[in-house]
Amino acid sequence: MKERIYVCHTYYHVYVTCLKELTLPKPMRRQATLVLSTMSNDFGDLQGRARDSGLFEEVLMFEEKEEHFFPELARYHTDYGNLAANLFARIKFTKLYGRLQEPYVPVDFGEYGDVYVFCDSDPIGYYLNYKKIPYHALEDGLDCICYYDTARYDNRGHFGLKAFLAKWNLIFIQNGYSKYCVDMEVNNTSILKYPCPKYIEQPREVLVRRLTQADKNVILRIFMEDMDGLLEQLSAGDHHERKVLVLSEPLCSLSVRERIFKDIIAQYGQDAQVLIKPHPRDALDYREIFPQHIVLDGKFPMEILNFVEGLEFEKVVSVYTVPDSIHFAKEKVFLGDDFMDKYENPEEHRFNEQIF
Repeated sequence: MKERIYVCHTYYHVYVTCLKELTLPKPMRRQATLVLSTMSNDFGDLQGRARDSGLFEEVLMFEEKEEHFFPELARYHTDYGNLAANLFARIKFTKLYGRLQEPYVPVDFGEYGDVYVFCDSDPIGYYLNYKKIPYHALEDGLDCICYYDTARYDNRGHFGLKAFLAKWNLIFIQNGYSKYCVDMEVNNTSILKYPCPKYIEQPREVLVRRLTQADKNVILRIFMEDMDGLLEQLSAGDHHERKVLVLSEPLCSLSVRERIFKDIIAQYGQDAQVLIKPHPRDALDYREIFPQHIVLDGKFPMEILNFVEGLEFEKVVSVYTVPDSIHFAKEKVFLGDDFMDKYENPEEHRFNEQIF
């Protein structure tokens, strides 16, 4: 039996995985397998750097397939106008989706003592429940359930009945409601409106505080392909002594997104050196739109900037990315739903308010 395996879909997932591994006693390290899903992110050269770090026993790529890859699944989304008929179709969908994923899975998850999955709402969740393999779920992003409880939102209407069916593995519900989810790590249970019996609190800051400088250097080597280039960007240019970091996010349409970040920079970037950190899944070309500002590489989690000694920003601004884990900024601005109301219909982003 092998020790541990982690399935990651984003750079942030890999970052949290590194935190969990680096806070283990040294004799327990280098016994985990890291799996990088290509479904929603281009991990570039991260696989090689993670392998060379010495932190993991093995680093694998996973060609995870989204639902639309299998046209035979579309028929199960027909609305029959009847709860029982719709649930029966969902039962069939749940089993078939898990089975169709099997040829693309790169490893036998049954060989591992502990399986950790970020985003079990993705196909890997269906697969593990189809194979009846117990796993630990982890919060997709810092405090993300507080702002968007996907399990409740995706299953609004008769949630109690659906949760009962998921408990018996007839249908699948993510984030702690599936039969084979052992538990789900969240950063802070006290801020969650809807408790789940499987939630366990694991504050990310507790893990960060346990890191030594050597541990932080391991993380920097994994994520930073060109540290010297980054430091050069951060130490030059007009107003570099007053830095403002704007965190982009894949919000709404590209045209509206462009307007959002132009407005943010106009409001918060006056008399400052503006740096834009693109979200890895953000397709907007910030270098073309904002040639006068510094656009950082999007392929690293913002949290590792905490480990760059001497780095300090005047301000960091985000729309939905929770900035609580940032220590390199004097001021943190979280804009949230009220800000987004000015750019799109509130129903497009006020998800938790639509839970019933």
